[in-house]
Amino acid sequence: MNKMYNFPFQIFRAYDIRGKVEMMQPELIQGIANALASQFIEKGQTEVSLGYDARLSSPIFAQLIKQVFENNNIQVTEIGCCSTPQLYFAARSTQGNGIMVTASHNPKTDNGIKWIIQSEPPSPEMIQKIGILASAYLQGEKHSGLERNFKISHQIKSEYCLSYQHAILKDIHLTRPLKVVIDGLNGSAGFCANLILKKLGCEVVAIRCNADGNFPDHAPDPSQATHLELLRQNVLNHQADIGIALDGDGDRVVLLDEHAHIISADRLLALFAQICLKDHPQHEIVFDVKCSSMVRQAVEHLGGKAKMIRTGSSFLRKYMSQSKGLAVFGGEYAGHYVFNDGRGMGYDDGLYAALRVMEYMCGFPHATLSEILKDYPDRFYTEDTYISTHHTDPKTVLNEIETLSQSFGAELSKIDGIRLDFEHGFGIIRASNTGEYFTVRFDADCPNRLDEIRQTFASMLSDRYPMIAQDILRAH
Repeated sequence: MNKMYNFPFQIFRAYDIRGKVEMMQPELIQGIANALASQFIEKGQTEVSLGYDARLSSPIFAQLIKQVFENNNIQVTEIGCCSTPQLYFAARSTQGNGIMVTASHNPKTDNGIKWIIQSEPPSPEMIQKIGILASAYLQGEKHSGLERNFKISHQIKSEYCLSYQHAILKDIHLTRPLKVVIDGLNGSAGFCANLILKKLGCEVVAIRCNADGNFPDHAPDPSQATHLELLRQNVLNHQADIGIALDGDGDRVVLLDEHAHIISADRLLALFAQICLKDHPQHEIVFDVKCSSMVRQAVEHLGGKAKMIRTGSSFLRKYMSQSKGLAVFGGEYAGHYVFNDGRGMGYDDGLYAALRVMEYMCGFPHATLSEILKDYPDRFYTEDTYISTHHTDPKTVLNEIETLSQSFGAELSKIDGIRLDFEHGFGIIRASNTGEYFTVRFDADCPNRLDEIRQTFASMLSDRYPMIAQDILRAH
């Protein structure tokens, strides 16, 4: 195999391992598992929790990993089919070590692996090292003797679902019954989420809460508004107080108000800042570079310290855990939310974030969710838009914007790409780590200003990079 095999280094990304299932032959999974085992052993770890999502290939991959780890004398606790937050919770009883087979919100044709060592996510360098070690392992032709006749059915292990439920039920207190529509998008988080909501006394309408790796409707990605149509219809038909959509592995969430209006991550971040700063004044609220100016303004208005960091949920979790309690909440534009206010689990859990909103709603028995959020109005923005580099050097393009931006009086940030903050909004352009493209996003408090900011970015590139400028003007 190693003579013909073109090793897929591109699946080893900044935050996890993820790619097409057809690339992930059993030999590759064995190679990755051996590399992971050596990383755990190097850190002196002897046990690990192992879970997997709803994807059809996930139980097979999990069995391959289990066998390799046991061959390396690492004790494996099998959690079965679960959400990533459930896996992180279970990992607390295995020295903070966990491996999750998941491709999160990606299409059914993909799969991947996330992991934590002593409760910390791996650095990008650690992930790249796994790729190098796995490649060397495959070259060595040592991958012959593993048993591959696995049962491939998905198993939900009730004892792990129950212990996770118990922890949440101890934390969250709802003082009035709420009517909720929960959409599991056929991922691995819906089953347990539905049970928790019922145990909290909610009137629950559950849709797509069965784990189904065929994903019959579409990818389990709630950030796509078209994927939320079924949830929107149900919220309106049942006159629900709130709609909850979880992604494929449950670490991200999108919420809908009683009008079935999608609540942007920016507005939720501002609300969570309000909730956490009430009991922890002057603490830090963390958010990534893709969040709107409104988030920082809200945090500062509430007396908190606004801290902007680079995009990536693993960076967010690491920053939070190392903040020594100063950072009480952190969130990402992509829908990851981490509570560190003496409650919550210290990692991103979509259901838990939704429950904190519901608990807050209970304190305002005569107000709807849309009324509670009225202090944080909708922004006018473009989603993350991918545009081609058109064979340019990304660094040169970003340097050009940095130089020319000085004449516009914007506040410049280079934490992750080039971000320019204007009085009424912002724009950001970032180079991809994995492909020949940039990602851009623009945000403002009204459509005219949104257009102005987009035009400003395009104008800086129109002379030397006219094709990139054209693509920026088309971002929507």
